[in-house]
Amino acid sequence: MGLRFRSMTQGMRTAPPAEKRNFANGVFHNANGATFPFAIRERGGAEFVTGLVERLKPYMSGLVFILSAGTFLAFLAPYTTGSLGWPAVWFYWTGLIAFGALCGQGAARIIDPIATGWPDWLRYGAISVAVSVPITAAVLVLQAWAGHAHDLRDWPMIFFFVWVISAAVTAVSYLADRHREAGRAESPQPGRALTDKLPVRLKRADIWALESEDHYLRVHTASGDALILMRLADAIAAVEMLEGAQTHRSWWVARDAVTDAATSGGRAILTLRDGTEAPVSRTFAPGLKKAGWF
Repeated sequence: MGLRFRSMTQGMRTAPPAEKRNFANGVFHNANGATFPFAIRERGGAEFVTGLVERLKPYMSGLVFILSAGTFLAFLAPYTTGSLGWPAVWFYWTGLIAFGALCGQGAARIIDPIATGWPDWLRYGAISVAVSVPITAAVLVLQAWAGHAHDLRDWPMIFFFVWVISAAVTAVSYLADRHREAGRAESPQPGRALTDKLPVRLKRADIWALESEDHYLRVHTASGDALILMRLADAIAAVEMLEGAQTHRSWWVARDAVTDAATSGGRAILTLRDGTEAPVSRTFAPGLKKAGWF
């Protein structure tokens, strides 16, 4: 239930009073007396904004962390960076934290495949060291650009100071990951037969849909999509614990990922949170209607 149905029949402009009351209550009655939840929405700009917001949601927590950590360090102004003055010191630390976040993503992609079976403290420690190398280089370049070039003998000390901050930021990321994992453990999860094939950036993302493309499978998630080598039937078996359904011979869709349902010419289309449209074939439509998807 709860899905909204938007009729694409352009000729219907008015409705009898009873139907108008039903529209106000969010229910549409068809000629056979069946009822369907619905919502009439303007397409185009509104759907673009909605899709954009949904695509950015996975990155909002990271953006908030970067701004918060950068602002905190700017006020703290360690390592005599207070001499830069405002707002230069804020841009300095916020920029370094953002650069460090990008480096952390890259380091995780390199280290995670190697660190299989490692304890968490060792894996995160290795990431903090790896991240410190490019950040140290960035600090040296910025200092030289500001007219405070460091002697080669100072580089180890600068690396150590950078690592201290990198280790602190990595520790916060570790605690955040543990919190997310604890929350995910309480809800059904897809099988490892599927998640082990996904790139590191998508392994923990919510799965929205599975789309068969010849011998490959496109996995749509809250953090993006990826193309993997897997049969749709095997992937559906791996997500059997999730609430979803096969909508087409080439598609499986998670119910929570659907924001809109539309019909045209006897066919239905489900719109996902990121704007992706999943087709519904006549074979699967009756079962989905019976289950309240429309």
